[in-house]
Amino acid sequence: MKREAEIYCPHCARRPAATDRWCCNPECGTVWNTFWTRGLCPGCEHQWRDTQCMGCGKWSPHESWYHYPDEQDESTDEAKVEREELETT
Repeated sequence: MKREAEIYCPHCARRPAATDRWCCNPECGTVWNTFWTRGLCPGCEHQWRDTQCMGCGKWSPHESWYHYPDEQDESTDEAKVEREELETT
């Protein structure tokens, strides 16, 4: 049985606080915690594929922020491979 994911930056391991807020595109302007909706803007329903860390400032695939303690999550594995490919090119 899969436990609840731990959420932290795949680059610097910073954990987002409940009070952290991200802003959608200027056209939308919605401000919310992106981890409440797994990257889906509640204002315009834009699905954010990447999320910027408020600690290190780096962008990474949103799904790569979710770390499961009991088993590997396939989407996290795919995001890691994609990120590594981008870093080596």
